[in-house]
Amino acid sequence: MVIKKPRIVIIGAGMAGLTAANKLYKSGAKKGAFEVCVVEGGNRIGGRINTSEFGGDRIEMGATWIHGIGGSPVHKIAQEIGSLESEKPWECMNGFLDDPITIDENGYVLNPSLVDPISNLFFSLMDFAQGKKKSVVPDGIEENLGGITSVGSFLEKGLESYQKLKSRNEVNGCGDWNRKSLEKAIFAMHENTQRTFTAANDLHNLDYIAESEYVMFPGEEITIAKGYSSIIESLASVLPSGVIQLGKKVHDIEWHSNSDSDSDSDSDPGSGSRPVKIHFLDGTTMSADHVIVTVSLGVLKAGVTDSDSKGSGTFKFNPPLPNYKIEAISRLGYGVVNKLFLKLSPDVDLDRFPFIQMVFHKSDDQLKNPKIPWWIRKTSSLSPIYEKSSVLLSWFAGDEAHKLEALPDEVILDEVSTTISSFLSYKKCNGNAIKSCKFDKVLKSRWGSDPLFMGSYSFIAVGSSSKDMDLLAEPLSNGCSPLQILFAGEATHRTHYSTTHGAYFSGLREANRLLEHYNCIDV
Repeated sequence: MVIKKPRIVIIGAGMAGLTAANKLYKSGAKKGAFEVCVVEGGNRIGGRINTSEFGGDRIEMGATWIHGIGGSPVHKIAQEIGSLESEKPWECMNGFLDDPITIDENGYVLNPSLVDPISNLFFSLMDFAQGKKKSVVPDGIEENLGGITSVGSFLEKGLESYQKLKSRNEVNGCGDWNRKSLEKAIFAMHENTQRTFTAANDLHNLDYIAESEYVMFPGEEITIAKGYSSIIESLASVLPSGVIQLGKKVHDIEWHSNSDSDSDSDSDPGSGSRPVKIHFLDGTTMSADHVIVTVSLGVLKAGVTDSDSKGSGTFKFNPPLPNYKIEAISRLGYGVVNKLFLKLSPDVDLDRFPFIQMVFHKSDDQLKNPKIPWWIRKTSSLSPIYEKSSVLLSWFAGDEAHKLEALPDEVILDEVSTTISSFLSYKKCNGNAIKSCKFDKVLKSRWGSDPLFMGSYSFIAVGSSSKDMDLLAEPLSNGCSPLQILFAGEATHRTHYSTTHGAYFSGLREANRLLEHYNCIDV
């Protein structure tokens, strides 16, 4: 009698999936302990990592940064494979970004004496919220910060307390409304940057308590010279040909819960069948002893809310996931962040495009520029991807990111050119006023509308907690068939969610769980 090797199928060839496959292959499959297969719905590996090219420069359509080099497994891999240096220009976002020019939407360059105190206040508040500092600078404003549930309300109260304290301390007691309005606009600029860090459409939906539980790696944040995809390619390089199957979109996963009928022969391990069956949209099926699901939280959310189980292409579980897991998926936050790359027209007479921070006025403010469309008004910056590059980058989150995806390229080019020309209309560069700023090419990411991702990354929403990520990470088993379905991906890591290294750790966690189950851990 031929004894079947346990078959492990990994759904998704992104960072989590390929990390798990890499570990399982090197520690188990290579030794003949079991079969490993990676099925990917798209036509490429990498998931939310996607290195591309634009205007002759290497760019990242998805994951961009190594968030802290101290202790980062991504940084370690990049070092080992020599990906941190390149002769080809890339999206390095180098040191000149430390010296931004802050401009309001009508082209007025704002004095650092106005900008710096508000910027420092914002960073001080965020450091306090993230547990990096025990008090807020300046002293005396945290006394009104009790009873906070969201990061947005915390920041709102922090600015309000600061402005009240400043008005009391002024000699003439005059709270100049115009100054306060500008301070709020500068503060909002930083909030918009924070939206892109977190993927939350509104910071009032970002849980305040969870913010201090998030773990940051120490050290500088850097990009990868040879592209983030080089990390993915390195992880995949150990896998034999045929292990990764592209274009395999999953329709549903059939598994056996504890409530299944004992008379169901498929659930009987003595029957010789594998307990999990994957149904693909192309009509094919694949059986497995264990499945590691690494799809995005957005895909899982769509699966638990879409009642149409036939023909929709929505990722489903049969039987449905347990209620505790469905509730955790529903409570957790998941948003969209998109990048917009613009190629500066050669007609623009400018040797070096500045790194600009963009300050927009409130909708009821008399200084609001009517020429600027709503979808640009929560963008916080525009900068070259390195000091003298003609390729510029801006980030969009939430509703504005969704709108960006829907707009034709020609509309984006026209409206961004009008907007940036307004910002630079009074800016002097090399003695010459910039009268117009034109772009001749555009490239944007579309993570929100891609059915394989349905967004960018997760966050802890108000009403949720990091415990929900632990619940999402719990494997599904029954008495006869342990570890049928396991879960990995950035949304399953309670302290490093939203990052590639969080995805990496989660893939390693689930691979080790199976290796321990089969006593295959390397000594």
